[in-house]
Amino acid sequence: MIDYHFPLSIGEEETLNERRLLTEVESGLMMNGPESVRFLVVHCSATRADRDYTVEQLLRDHKTRGFRTIGYHLYIRRNGEVTQHRRLLEVGAHVRGYNRCSIGICYEGGLSATDGKPADTRTPEQKQALRELLGKLHTLFPKALILGHCDLPGVKKACPCFQVMSEYTF
Repeated sequence: MIDYHFPLSIGEEETLNERRLLTEVESGLMMNGPESVRFLVVHCSATRADRDYTVEQLLRDHKTRGFRTIGYHLYIRRNGEVTQHRRLLEVGAHVRGYNRCSIGICYEGGLSATDGKPADTRTPEQKQALRELLGKLHTLFPKALILGHCDLPGVKKACPCFQVMSEYTF
């Protein structure tokens, strides 16, 4: 079990204590509070493992799809770098029907370099960053279920291309 103490930094956001989360609720763009977070959803970018998919490319592609910004809260590059794109209680745009009750985490990759088919392409750095990130998020949202995009009802995608629920138990 991982034990975290406050202040807790996730991406660029520092959470001084659990109470701070309660003061961030704004109408419209924000969830109703920390108790609203029922799921921590892991995604892959569905890009080939041998090709860079930068934050700028991710932003461009999400804007092309009609989003105002990147739909995920956090993005993990192949080198393990974590970037934050939405505040933790900001409503995401990463899984239809669950955006108001989940935090979206995406890792770069998810497709084989050779044939472009779904595959677990996480680098050791990404695996470590994802474990640390999910541990921190689990501390803030202990009742939230950690799962993959494909684990949600009605989702017919391989994303994130590995078994999240069996790998991440805190």
